[in-house]
This record gives sequence, C-alpha cells and structure tokens, in this order.
Amino acid sequence: MDARAKEIHAKKNSRLSISVIPGHFATSHSHVNYYIDMTSMKCLHLMAKEAAAELATRFTSTPVDTIVCLDGTEIIGAFLARAICNTSLAGINREQNIAVVTPEINSVNQMLFRDNVQKMIWGKRVLLLVASVTTGKTVNRALECVQYYGGKTAGICAIFSAVSEVKKIHIESIFDERDVPDYKIYQSTDCPYCAEGQKIDAMVNSYGYSKL
Repeated sequence: MDARAKEIHAKKNSRLSISVIPGHFATSHSHVNYYIDMTSMKCLHLMAKEAAAELATRFTSTPVDTIVCLDGTEIIGAFLARAICNTSLAGINREQNIAVVTPEINSVNQMLFRDNVQKMIWGKRVLLLVASVTTGKTVNRALECVQYYGGKTAGICAIFSAVSEVKKIHIESIFDERDVPDYKIYQSTDCPYCAEGQKIDAMVNSYGYSKL
C-alpha cells in the first residue's frame, strides 16, 4: 500500500509534508478514497515543531489558556503552546503557561476529562488541535465536551481538514481539500466502491491503518 503513496508539501512551508495513499478506506464515520498519513508530523519532533510554528501564525491575536489535543497530536500541541506564547501580538499570550491536555475516551466512545484535569477546561479559552477532519463529527463531539466542562472555544486547528468549519467555527489547517482535490467522503451506505464490490483496503483511524 505504501508503494502508492504520494508526498504533498505545504504551500506555505515546503518543509512540511503529508503522504496520501489512494484506495478504499473505512473510518468510524465514513468511507474515503485516500488515507492521509501524518505519522512523521505527529511523531518526529522537528516536523512537529515546524507544524506548530505554522499553526501558531494563525492565532497571534487569540488568547489561549488550554490546548486540547486529539488524534495523537500531543507533541505538536506542546510545541504549539510554546509557539503561540512567542508569536502573540501585543503580549496577549506572553508568559502564559498554556495547558496541553487530551480527553479520555470511555467505553461508549464519549469524551471526558477527569476531575484533576477539569480545572484546565472550566472557564478557560480552549484551542482544539486535531490531526484530520473529514466529516467533522469528532470535532463536534470535542466541542460539545469542552462546552460541557465549562470551556470557551478559542479556535480549531488541524493538520488536514476536508471541511472549512464546524459549528460556524473556521478550521485553520496546514492542508485542505485543495491539496487533495479529488478527496471524497462517503457514507458507508452510499459508497460507490462498496456498490461496485471493491474490497476495503484498510481500516483507518487516528492511530494509523490496518490492512484487510
């Protein structure tokens, strides 16, 4: 499968790249025709730092108290906290000790924050960081979770997003559908590949892919 991968570089920073693999893939919410591999950006500290620096430029005038990380973006989140403090205009976040947290997912797929972490959400301005946004359902759940625990959404940022906004909040992303122009998302019941009898290449989620 990796032999089909194509590397795509970010328009604003050629040092940032993702790999896209064409095929028939199933997520928990939908079927897609590309698997977007962000492993290097999430795991290699130099690329994670570069990604954080790029995202931080979108929030120079946004007060941020807490960054909530999804999809294994904690390394990027830590660098993002530092970069936001360093690039904020008029000292908005200067010397701010930004918290970096990840919600727990329980057995029924609900997001929650334990008592010891809730103080970093309640009354705080929360920036949501995700790896990939396809349908926006996961982001929507995360926004509802933050709201439930008394947080105020400061913004949403992603490595890749196929949608421009969720709940009327614009998503700032390094890569979007213009970088993968034929990227398609289908409900499992309406997937043309399934209708043609084409087998699923792999199950995909925030951890990666598992071939079938």
